Amino acid sequence: MIESHLAIANPAVHPGASGAGASAGTLTVLARLLEARTGQQIASSRAWRLDVALKPLLRDREIDTLDQLVDTLLDGSDHGLGDRIIDALVNGESSFFRDQPVFDTIAQALTAIAPDHRGRVWSAGCATGQEPLSLAMMFAEAAGEGSPPELVATDVSEAALARARSGRYNQFEIQRGLPVRRMMRWFDSDGTDWTAKPELTRLIQYRQSNLVTDPAPGGRFDIILCRNVLFYLAAGAKAKVFASLAAALRPGGLLVLGAGETVIGQTDLFMPSTRYRGFYEHTDTKRRIKG
Repeated sequence: MIESHLAIANPAVHPGASGAGASAGTLTVLARLLEARTGQQIASSRAWRLDVALKPLLRDREIDTLDQLVDTLLDGSDHGLGDRIIDALVNGESSFFRDQPVFDTIAQALTAIAPDHRGRVWSAGCATGQEPLSLAMMFAEAAGEGSPPELVATDVSEAALARARSGRYNQFEIQRGLPVRRMMRWFDSDGTDWTAKPELTRLIQYRQSNLVTDPAPGGRFDIILCRNVLFYLAAGAKAKVFASLAAALRPGGLLVLGAGETVIGQTDLFMPSTRYRGFYEHTDTKRRIKG
């Protein structure tokens, strides 16, 4: 993943916050909308990011200010505006094979975790698809003539998922973390863009899902990636997500968080893995595999 979430976190916006001249009421409405839909909170010190994230939407709607945007939202005259606001706030940074050692460890771990069954992997908060596509490339190359693991990718943003499903990336995006060899193998040139080949995209099941309010995809997973998502959630929302991830993890499975995230002091459902550095296991010893 994958920062499919706005890089603003922790306490709610207060009247002293700055949002490019927006009123305190406007900032409060936007903060409450974001938290209600996604569980994320906006720190007062980072409220200026609202203006940056929403500027394209303002331009598209021919609206001059955030105050006017919120007025339109509240009067209900623009159906679907709330969804567009959320899409603008949660869409964000992503790249192929981000933190390459993580992918190397996943390849190693999955072979050990699922020796007698087809593995299942969940990319939670997949944003515009670079993470699941990276996994799909890695699995397809390793599988040879066999079947690669089942790969499910979810995100709260329909706009992000639409881009992910299209598998289409511009020149800047395609070069971020993707070696030329893999680019030529798995993508077709289309003007100035590159589009993932159908043999790759069909390996991924994309689903819209809110980690805080929606149930996890059906079945258990051997590996769950939830990178750079939990950091932006309020404490209560974070607890719900940890519980959902724990319930979705197969006995002996592994949870992968972002480089700056940890379960320590956050939940008693997971502990650092004794087998794979930087990964996490369920704390219930009955569910764990001794390495």
